[in-house]
Amino acid sequence: MRVQTASRAQILREFESTCQALSASDNRGFKQEFEELKDVGKDLPTKTADLEANREKNRYPYILPYDHCRVRLSIQNFPNTDYINANFVPGGGSERDFICTQAPMRHTTEDFWRMVWEQNVQIIVMVTALRDRDMVLCDEYWSLEPGSVYHGPFQVTTMTRKQGPDYFTSAINLRQRDCPTDRIITHYHYPSWPDRGVPREPSSLCAFTDHVRQHLQFIPRLGPTVVHCSAGVGRSGTFVALLWLMQLCARGMRPSIRAAVADLRLHRMGMVQILEQYIFVHRCLLHWLSGGKCLTHLENTSRELRRRNRHHRRKHSSGQAESTWQQILQPGKLLRRMLPSSWPLNPGPHAF
Repeated sequence: MRVQTASRAQILREFESTCQALSASDNRGFKQEFEELKDVGKDLPTKTADLEANREKNRYPYILPYDHCRVRLSIQNFPNTDYINANFVPGGGSERDFICTQAPMRHTTEDFWRMVWEQNVQIIVMVTALRDRDMVLCDEYWSLEPGSVYHGPFQVTTMTRKQGPDYFTSAINLRQRDCPTDRIITHYHYPSWPDRGVPREPSSLCAFTDHVRQHLQFIPRLGPTVVHCSAGVGRSGTFVALLWLMQLCARGMRPSIRAAVADLRLHRMGMVQILEQYIFVHRCLLHWLSGGKCLTHLENTSRELRRRNRHHRRKHSSGQAESTWQQILQPGKLLRRMLPSSWPLNPGPHAF
């Protein structure tokens, strides 16, 4: 089947028109699309995650991996030791381009590195800070300075750590006891993305995501890329959706953010967690396509949503807020795949 492609300029014109239509009448189109996505994946089972033996391995009790695409670890002499709160998700080439997972906890860090080892992971993308005030969002599972830490049979050695404009890049050597080989892992850390929110402006996240996209494009794909925030659904889903759509556009294919988010939610619940993040994917893609030159009503839209979100957090108690998020995190029905698995990984004539 021949896939119809378009030039970057044509994709930009059509996408800008789409964004303008969705943002009209106080974002009526965005709200309608996001509401229609709320039931996607709702009926998919999470039986393994609900087992009593596995509940303590979940950072958040209402964020659970679907059974049909959960990552399975090698069994370590005891029942249920194959469980980790992680799902394979698509990203343009296959059903397993990415692994989206929760941030490691102290007692699940060994499982995290076992997953990285067993799945031949070469890149880890972390889109959260370690802490938000007094709340731990992610346990420190690698060394922030050059040196080694040990997690079960795994020796995790930070060889270098470099600071970019808004992110850190670490080269990590991963060894397993009694194994003669080692692995080099590239660890990207984008710490400024607020929990349950979006970055202030799209330019920083666009540059970071495009850097990771180009890295993925030019390395042999031995295994999936691990992406995590704290829960592994909101910021992680937003990042994967944006990178996936960048890949589509780079191949001259028209993007459908709604279809991409629907497909992601069939693989992990609640991907792209809130309306603000859903709109932000549009903002970022528009910014990237236009080279930062395209300013639309979406800019004011995002500012207003951030203001409302801050007001909402102050007004509601933590218990009420948790109830609200549980309502939002109800992922239902299959929408189309965005990119056939047979589509070549190398960019076509419209690459940019």
